[in-house]
Amino acid sequence: MPEVIAGLEVPETAAVAEATRRIQETTSPLIYHHSRRVFFFSLIHARKLGVKPDPELLYLAAMFHDTGLLTPFSDVEQRFEVDGADHARAFLLERGFPTAAAETVWTAIALHTTPGIPDRMAPEIATTYLGVLTDVLGFGLDGLEQDQLDDILAVHPRGDFKNEFLRTYVDGLKNRPETTNGTVNSDVLEHFIPGFQRVTTVQRIAGSPWPS
Repeated sequence: MPEVIAGLEVPETAAVAEATRRIQETTSPLIYHHSRRVFFFSLIHARKLGVKPDPELLYLAAMFHDTGLLTPFSDVEQRFEVDGADHARAFLLERGFPTAAAETVWTAIALHTTPGIPDRMAPEIATTYLGVLTDVLGFGLDGLEQDQLDDILAVHPRGDFKNEFLRTYVDGLKNRPETTNGTVNSDVLEHFIPGFQRVTTVQRIAGSPWPS
C-alpha cells in the first residue's frame, strides 16, 4: 500500500524507499522532517498551479535538497545547494535514471534558494522551490487547508524549527563563507557570525583590476 498523508501520495518506488532511509540515517530529524514537508507542500503547489511534476523526481529533489548543509559532496568548497544537488545526481545516475531526470533533480536542488528563476522552470524545479518557501518562510501558508496542514504536521512536526534550522544553516556555512557571496546565504552568516561582512557587488565592481 502506498503511503498517503493529507491525501497526498508518496511514490512507491525502490529509489524513494532508499532515499528515505538514507536521509533518515545520514542527516538529522530536523532535515528529514523538513524535507518530507517540502515534498508535500510541493505537491499542494503543483495541484494549485495545475502542473504535474514527476512525483518520484519531486520526492528525490525534496529529500536531498538540504543534504549539502551536513555532508559536503567534495573537497572543493562550493555552495551547499550544489553539494546537495551533486549528492542527488550521483544517487540517481547510480540507479540507472536517465541523465535528463538526474539533471532536473540537480537543477531543482541547486536553485532552491535562488529567487525569481526556479518558479519559471519545469514543474519539478518550480514546485520544489515553492515547497521550500512554504516550509521555511510560510509562503502560501494562509492558502492551505487546515485539515491538510494538520495531517502533515502530525506526521512531520516542526518542533522548534526556526531556531534549529538557523543553527543548522550557520553550521553548514560557517566553514565556507566565500561560497555565500552574492546569495541569500550571506544574510545568515552576517547575522550570526561576529565580524563577517559579505562582499557586495559594488565592492567587487569597484575593486576589479580594470582601471576604469
